[in-house]
Amino acid sequence: MSSSRQHNSGPESDGPEVPEPTHAERAKTLVYLQQTGSLSTLSRKQPGWPFGSVMPYGLDAEGHPVFLISTMAMHTQNLLGDPRASLLVTPPESRVDPLGAARVTVMGSVTKVPKEENAEIRACYLDRHANASYWVDYQDFGFFRMAISEMYFVGGFGSMGWVTPADYVAAAVDPLATASPNLIHELNTEQSETLLRLARTLGDTEVQQATVTALDRLGFHLRLTIPGRIQGGRVAFPTPVRNESEVRDSLAGLAAQASAGLQVLHSL
Repeated sequence: MSSSRQHNSGPESDGPEVPEPTHAERAKTLVYLQQTGSLSTLSRKQPGWPFGSVMPYGLDAEGHPVFLISTMAMHTQNLLGDPRASLLVTPPESRVDPLGAARVTVMGSVTKVPKEENAEIRACYLDRHANASYWVDYQDFGFFRMAISEMYFVGGFGSMGWVTPADYVAAAVDPLATASPNLIHELNTEQSETLLRLARTLGDTEVQQATVTALDRLGFHLRLTIPGRIQGGRVAFPTPVRNESEVRDSLAGLAAQASAGLQVLHSL
């Protein structure tokens, strides 16, 4: 049993619970997909005050964030005085809908990477940030790693929970992680009528628009526009999918199920 504390809130539904990835899996996927976050350190100049910095990051083999930072930087000086820090990671779509988009706050201690591990960390960092090769060998730059203490994941309205380091490390990145942005765009533009038909057949006949906001191997989340309100819903794939072709096939199957009057939509 997972020790992460997961919470979903929202209007009650009489429908069956729809499977979805754990918060640990979603957090692991989000951190993997992004390359830059907001690092908050504890100020040395103003003790007790948080100091925010834009921070590119890499990931070690277990998914712990690693940073290439200069000793002259204020955040580095802060970390050398107190290693406690947090890293906020958000997806690009948060610019459009900041409260509806997923995000994760990673908390931990940031310390210098031991010399014997530098080669491995250097390789994984440059794999994500090739332009850093221009300054990686500067004498004042060094690699630091965050040893995760705990994480807090928010998946959007009504979906949130704490994630333990053990659950995060054990979690796998979703197989659709890199393909999901293009798939979501495809579904919303080329399959909008199918999505609307699903929502109306299995949810509320007054739904005016159904938009996919997130997609994973187990299903996808919908934002339903209904006169006077916006509501969330989730659709489960008949079986877990692994690639774009299986997503398209599963959507066709779901449309057939909806036509047959079978329930696949669960309001959140």
